[in-house]
Amino acid sequence: MAPRAIEPLWTVEDVSAFLGVPVATLYQWRYRRTGPRASRVGRHLRYDPTDVRAWLNQQAA
Repeated sequence: MAPRAIEPLWTVEDVSAFLGVPVATLYQWRYRRTGPRASRVGRHLRYDPTDVRAWLNQQAA
């Protein structure tokens, strides 16, 4: 069995496009701690695609 490829982290713009919400909404959600989990990489905000999908599935439930 081949090792699973690691999916690259998403930028705020990537998550915005995936969820169909403005970038400003993602920053508000982060401030309010209601959106998908994000991490700082240096001075950049990055999202794990698995976390974003899990958060989205949780919202739909």
